[in-house]
Amino acid sequence: MKFAALTCVVAFVFLTVTTIPCLASDQTTSWNEVMAFVDEGVTYVNNNGMEKALEEFNKPTGSFVRRDLYIFAYDFNGTCIAHPINPSLVGQTGLSDINGVDVVGRELALAKRGGGTMYIVFPNPAHDGKEELKQIYIENVNDSLYLGSGLYLSNVSASFNQEEREELVAYVDEALQFAQENGKEKALEVFNDAEGNFTRDGRYIFAYDYDGQSLALPYQPELVGTNRIDAQDPNGVYFIQQVIDVAKMGNGSIYYIYPDPSRNMTDTLKLSYVVDMDGSWLLGSGMYADNGAENV
Repeated sequence: MKFAALTCVVAFVFLTVTTIPCLASDQTTSWNEVMAFVDEGVTYVNNNGMEKALEEFNKPTGSFVRRDLYIFAYDFNGTCIAHPINPSLVGQTGLSDINGVDVVGRELALAKRGGGTMYIVFPNPAHDGKEELKQIYIENVNDSLYLGSGLYLSNVSASFNQEEREELVAYVDEALQFAQENGKEKALEVFNDAEGNFTRDGRYIFAYDYDGQSLALPYQPELVGTNRIDAQDPNGVYFIQQVIDVAKMGNGSIYYIYPDPSRNMTDTLKLSYVVDMDGSWLLGSGMYADNGAENV
């Protein structure tokens, strides 16, 4: 649940043209403050009980709304039970973002692991509700609810073209069918060929088993056969663990930072779509954010 504290100098690594800047200039809160803030929320629940805590978390001017931070809470059925900035969400079950990502499903899977950090796209009240990338930190509270908070990464374009997303799903489904018809061994041989039929304009198929062992990475062959279950992206996101969680649900999409082969392996925001294979391994592919990330 805990992970290394992140600072602007070494951690918030996002693409703007050819550089990877720190947080947007309007950000006033550090990542250490985010984690401490959520910890404080968990302590408040444990000391005061759920009913009183939720009442406090839901107050727009309460003690858990501070500058650009606020606490949100969901139960383990995926129902929102606290959101001081967007109270219309309270009582709703589930939430998908503008890119079709099952936000609450991703959060709940992470909470069941104990908690940690991940990315979502969510309206930023400081920018008139504009949909922006947000890195959040969540904690499991007694296996009954989870609390979260986070920072908006306003300098990163987080909108992915719908037509291209549909093409991505079709591409992965094609790979799924190929694996089903030709068997795992043959499929992995083809997926690992950087000059093969499944590497197209920088897009490629990756594969992992559910223990985190890499099975196909055509542009990083040195990693094939290694276990990456504890691999983190530059912001401390355990992305392989989260990819596995998504695949175990059958299929779905997830954000993380990963080297882009079409940009000389520059770390870039990636939206990946993954599918389960026989309940023991997964395959997927992704699309990268635009070069020209918008500065807000």
